[in-house]
Amino acid sequence: MSAPHHDEDDFAPSATPGYKPGTAKTVDEYATLDAEDESLARWKASLGIVPGAAGAANGPKVTILTLELASPSMPPGKTLIMNLQNPAVLADMKKNPVTIKEGIEYNVRITFQVNHSIISGVRYMQVVKRAGVRVDKMEQMLGSYGVNPKGEPYVKNFDPEESPSGMLARSGTYSVRSRVVDDDGEVYADWEWSFKLGKEW
Repeated sequence: MSAPHHDEDDFAPSATPGYKPGTAKTVDEYATLDAEDESLARWKASLGIVPGAAGAANGPKVTILTLELASPSMPPGKTLIMNLQNPAVLADMKKNPVTIKEGIEYNVRITFQVNHSIISGVRYMQVVKRAGVRVDKMEQMLGSYGVNPKGEPYVKNFDPEESPSGMLARSGTYSVRSRVVDDDGEVYADWEWSFKLGKEW
């Protein structure tokens, strides 16, 4: 069941004062821009921006592979990873809430692949609701990336967050809508999941 359209207001990106998205360029255009600037050339090479590096520009620019909740408080061997390429896993995570320990520090970690072009202004957004009421919104920038020269995925660790605690926080289930979107409004991933807070993981 898709979320009602009024939820779109929850995903209105925050405006950054003075920031204006630039005009999109191809990888080769970026590669030849300011070609005489040596330090800039090294930085662009680290992003995979070199002449002729552009892959075929079809399909999505970015594929989001996994979202992980990582915390030093997790027991050894325990992981909480959502495989976004597996519809069965996503359907299960929407129906069956995962348990997050209350009052702990954790961070969201995203693994993604840049398929072609350069990405910038791409952000991860997360809206948390309980009983239909929004209780939290998180918005984190992925940064700027080009196609990885080795074809490997990138991993982005976001700033640490703290999970709520207390008897009231532990009652009920939280529903989450996660989205990865860019400044142009292109959505690369959009999924729903749920969690409960517990005394232990």
